[in-house]
Amino acid sequence: MSRWIGGNTFRLLENGEEFFPRVFECIAAAKHEVLVETFILFEDKVGNELHSALLKAAARGVHVDVTIDDYGSPDLSHEFISTLTEAGVRLHAFDPGPKLWGWRTNLFRRMHRKIVVIDGKRAFVGGINYSADHLADFGPQAKQDYAVEMEGPIVGTIHTFVSKALAAGQRNAGVTLTARLRDKVSAHAHNLAESWRGATPGSTADADSGGAAIFVTRDNRKHTNDIERHYRIAIRAAQKRVVIANAYFFPGYRLLKEMRKAARRGVEVVLILQGEPDMPIVKTAASLLYHHLLDAGVRVYEYCERPLHGKVAVFDDELATVGSSNLDPLSLALNLEANVIIKDRAFNQHLSERLEHLMANSCKQIGHEDLPQAGRWHTVRNFFLFHLLRRYPAWGGWLPAHAPHITPAFNRLTSQTIANGADKVTQA
Repeated sequence: MSRWIGGNTFRLLENGEEFFPRVFECIAAAKHEVLVETFILFEDKVGNELHSALLKAAARGVHVDVTIDDYGSPDLSHEFISTLTEAGVRLHAFDPGPKLWGWRTNLFRRMHRKIVVIDGKRAFVGGINYSADHLADFGPQAKQDYAVEMEGPIVGTIHTFVSKALAAGQRNAGVTLTARLRDKVSAHAHNLAESWRGATPGSTADADSGGAAIFVTRDNRKHTNDIERHYRIAIRAAQKRVVIANAYFFPGYRLLKEMRKAARRGVEVVLILQGEPDMPIVKTAASLLYHHLLDAGVRVYEYCERPLHGKVAVFDDELATVGSSNLDPLSLALNLEANVIIKDRAFNQHLSERLEHLMANSCKQIGHEDLPQAGRWHTVRNFFLFHLLRRYPAWGGWLPAHAPHITPAFNRLTSQTIANGADKVTQA
């Protein structure tokens, strides 16, 4: 998954208004298989529309596997789940945990990916969950976010990853894999090779034969810092500009250092962060870094129209990334994430234009005059902050870890009562 795979096409999808209709349209056209991973699935108008699309696909004989995170999607009703499972949809809950006095205990190491794969030939990756707060008509708290639709050999890599993740999670849970699932995983590389005219998923293809991409994931075993490492490499290689739009921003020391070094060597480094956050702590944490960033020449913008939920970036004129990973301790040190690194000049230009539009129309640039005057407390605070940033990607490994498992969602329902009115997850 660390090699460039060429011959792909990419389409930027901004917010739920573009993302949901396109995903539902592709599910409606699916002939063989639909794979979905999401952190949040709420039983609102968006979740119900996905529910309907999946039921119709299953009724046509399409094999449907949906994996939700147990922490992010805790409140699905018995009827919502049972109608899916009775139709043949395999609905899985990632790493369910028991409640203690009504409180959920499985707080960390969540499955935060947002992936859709249709028939092994089309994939979507990004930061958009299945909830109505990704639509503008939700109101002032509607989220600004992005995803990318892909066709080409990179889809084979993503399909294999999702299939193997599902199989591994079921093995960890002690679930016996069906012969169909075993055969599907083992035969997948051959099938995709046929579909893409000899391009084996995961192999290096000619980057000039179409847009190239790398599918990058983060887990708590072998790939603990892959996404952060790709960010650092891209920033280090940048010659002209870096624009990063990220919802939850509190990066580790090495990533922060690369941003400052790039700005000091003359690269235009721009950050678009939350100005109207869904949680106040998000802005508070990011603002602790503003002096440090501005002193190095990094430009900081706050998006003030509504909560920013995007996790995208562009580097120079060709490279871009879209995915689920924030630049904060949860995403960089604990959660399971997925990003796509895209090498495509047209895609880079389009995403750049959308980010420029955001800055010009909905953002406030932050200057030194907007910050509290630095004093003795500022110096002391920065000393401790420096050491926190330097260490936190490592301390993620100190927290209790286990082999995460995937449980059929209907089993989860029958083994515990889903509390009505449980707190909804706001950070995703």
